[in-house]
Order: sequence, then structure tokens, then C-alpha cells
Amino acid sequence: MSQICDHLDRWIDEHSVQPSLLHGDLWAGNVLCGPAGLPVLIDPAVYYGDREAELAFTGLFGGFTARFYQAYNETWPLDPGYSERRDLYNLYHLLNHLNIFGPVYLRQVSTIIDRYAGG
Repeated sequence: MSQICDHLDRWIDEHSVQPSLLHGDLWAGNVLCGPAGLPVLIDPAVYYGDREAELAFTGLFGGFTARFYQAYNETWPLDPGYSERRDLYNLYHLLNHLNIFGPVYLRQVSTIIDRYAGG
């Protein structure tokens, strides 16, 4: 892990990150349809961070449509290289799930660590 932490600047340029208010637990299970048919977010774990971290989390467990990501990118286009950073941002959540739920997440964690520690 120290190989990844020591070289985060390979993937993340902290000077170009614009802190954004994030939901913090944005997955499909925390999005409901409100009375007027509009989406409602529940169970926030609000913090300021890189918006790419939140967007990466939306894809970790599925549930969001391609139209969601298309509309997001039309509204605020992602910086080049997002797909290279996505798994790095999800590593924290996967480590957390590995800790809480056990070895079912070990393969995903190992794959991501190998990918970033090796390159």
C-alpha cells in the first residue's frame, strides 16, 4: 500500500482537484423516487472531496444507468484520465467492505492494489 500512497501524484493532481460537496454514500440504494417523481437522496455521509471519488463510487455496486453518466458528463465533463483513477478512488470503499464483510471483497482489493502498486 505504501507504494500506492507514495506515488498518488502519478494519478491524482491535487492542484487541479476542485473540492466539491459529496453525498458520501451515493449508490443506487440511496436514491429513491420522491412524491413528484424526482430523485431523492437518502443516508448522506457528507464531506468535501474530489467529485471523481463520488462518481467512482456510483459505479462500484451498479444501479446507475448510462444516461446518468452521460448527463453528468454533459453538465460537468470529467477530466482526462478519470477511468485510470476510478478504481483507485474505490479502493478505500473496497478495503472498508473487506474489513466489515470479509473475504468476498479480497479479490477486488488485491487486483486494484496489484494494478496501482505495479505501475
